[in-house]
Amino acid sequence: MPRAVVRPVLRFMDLEAASGLVLLVAAACAMVWANSPWHGTYDRFWSTPIVLRIGDIDLLDGLGLRAFVNEAMLALFFLLAGLEIKRQAVLGELREFRKAALPIAGALGGMVLPALLYLAVTAGGVGAKGWGATVATDVAFAVGVVALAGPRIPVSARIFILTLAVVDDIGGIIVIAVFYGSGFRGAWLAGAVAPVLVAVVLQRIDVRSYVPYVALAMVAWLACRKAGVEAAMIGVVFGLLTPIRPFHDPGEFGPQARQLIDDIETGAAEGDGGELSESAIEELARFAAENASPLVRLESRLGPWIILVVMPLLAFANAGIRPTGSHIDGRVVAGIVLGRVVGKIVGITAAVWLVAKITRTALPAGMTLHHLVGVAASGGIGFIVALFITNVAFEEPGLIISAKLGVLVAALVAGVLAYIILCLAPSASDDAPTGRVQP
Repeated sequence: MPRAVVRPVLRFMDLEAASGLVLLVAAACAMVWANSPWHGTYDRFWSTPIVLRIGDIDLLDGLGLRAFVNEAMLALFFLLAGLEIKRQAVLGELREFRKAALPIAGALGGMVLPALLYLAVTAGGVGAKGWGATVATDVAFAVGVVALAGPRIPVSARIFILTLAVVDDIGGIIVIAVFYGSGFRGAWLAGAVAPVLVAVVLQRIDVRSYVPYVALAMVAWLACRKAGVEAAMIGVVFGLLTPIRPFHDPGEFGPQARQLIDDIETGAAEGDGGELSESAIEELARFAAENASPLVRLESRLGPWIILVVMPLLAFANAGIRPTGSHIDGRVVAGIVLGRVVGKIVGITAAVWLVAKITRTALPAGMTLHHLVGVAASGGIGFIVALFITNVAFEEPGLIISAKLGVLVAALVAGVLAYIILCLAPSASDDAPTGRVQP
């Protein structure tokens, strides 16, 4: 269990926590550029058209650079999310309903109440469509704030926020797919489903190279765009398709590896087995790689690039707002801040407390109600997905700027509040006895 679940989760969280600082720097650079004397170049740069044409078909429909980065890079971001969702569902906290019940309840409460608060504030206004910006939690910042609180926060609380954020990602993905698609076209959707089915067939016939799957994912992404379905969903689909079991039984690694090593040493000793030795070395490398889970290999290769490059690029493309001289819709700003700060804290805490009481389920070992409130506050930090939703929810520039301003203000307030609450929490040992959630 420690090797298969705990260690990968902690490595993933360490990487996510480190990316929070990079995201913050990227967002700050975007804000500085957008509000500098050269602010016009920021919008012109991100409005640069991207053209991909086959004959008379414009596959990208005249997409600008910002929109292209949002859709293409978000697909990679969701690929990583899909990998982590599958890990949690097969090996992690989500594989057993009893263990998953509390974070699932918290995620649902932390999505429903913020959306309701936003709709209550913006009821009847033009900004009501932006409720989706209150739903998603940014796992990088949330885990980063929990990590900053230091060793007083038990590992169980960190795993709890990661599991909650994974469920939150699932909810955010569903919200985007169901409520923010446009111009649905069935023929193109069939063209998006076909590459996915081909990928499933390739898996069944044991095709292990990444190359055909990458090509199929790109075709499916382009078809999804033409179908009017959010193309980033393809990242989730291919993440869930990635095998989590190794191609070989790890128990067979030692004997077969020793046989290959013997072949290499024999060829080297005879002096005329150069080609044989090279072939055995290549076979040993391939065999060693295939004794690791494809999901783990893909996550370890792509994870740092997506978390430290793709996500900051998304932040840099979307965080550059210029409130001065723009029409700010106060209800949109207030709705997002209220939903993301108050709604997340109350929604997550109340839902977990209620389900724990009904099912008589205890919080994870070492985690107290104080930790739960702090974790709930960190759930209010939304960034990448929230900023993306503001772009697809609104067309009027003033509403987009208002929503992004609300997201940034809410992230700052929620982050500071979560840090203060967690720092005031009493130190809790990971091996402390598990306690019931008390009212």
